[in-house]
Amino acid sequence: MNDEVEFCLDSANESMGKAMIHFDAELLKIRAGRANPQMLSGVMVDYYGSMTALPQVANVGTPDARTLTVQPWEKGMLAAINKAIINSNLGFSPMDNGEMLIINIPPLTEERRVELVKRSKGESENCKVVIRSARKDANDEIKKLAKDGLAEDLAKDAEASIQKLTDTYITKVESVLKVKDAEIMKV
Repeated sequence: MNDEVEFCLDSANESMGKAMIHFDAELLKIRAGRANPQMLSGVMVDYYGSMTALPQVANVGTPDARTLTVQPWEKGMLAAINKAIINSNLGFSPMDNGEMLIINIPPLTEERRVELVKRSKGESENCKVVIRSARKDANDEIKKLAKDGLAEDLAKDAEASIQKLTDTYITKVESVLKVKDAEIMKV
C-alpha cells in the first residue's frame, strides 16, 4: 500500500488504542466491591496551596479485599487528605489512627450495583464514540488522498481495513464491558 495510506491506518490504530487505554483506566475507578488503590486516584488534595493527586502525597494500599489504607508521606497531611476523601463524594468515611487513614469499603447494594453498571456502560459508549471518530478522521483522510490521485482500489481497500480495525476495537470494548459488568453484579 501507499505510504500515506499506511500512515493513515497507523494513526487510526493509535487513536483507537489510546481510547481503549483511557477506557480501561476509567473502569478501574469504578469499584466492584473490592478495594483498589485506583479508586482514590482522582482525589485531589490541597498540598501547600496547590491541588495535587492523592497518590502523589501518600501511599495507598490494600491490606485486604475490603480495606484501603492511605499513609501520607508527611504526617501533617492527614487532616487534608481525610477532608479531600470525604469531599470527593466517593461515599467513603476514613478512620484516622494518627499515622494513616483506614477506609473500609462497604459492600455494594443492588441499587448501587445497577448504578455502577450504567456508569460503566456510559464509559464504554464514550470509548466507542472516540473509536468511531478516529474511523471518520481516517476515512476523510483516505478520501482526500483519493482526490489527490490515490487509486480507487487502494482507497476502497484502505476504507475496508479501517472498518475492520474499528470493528475489532468495538468488539474489545464490548468484551471488556461484559467482564466489568459481571464483576460489578457479582455478590
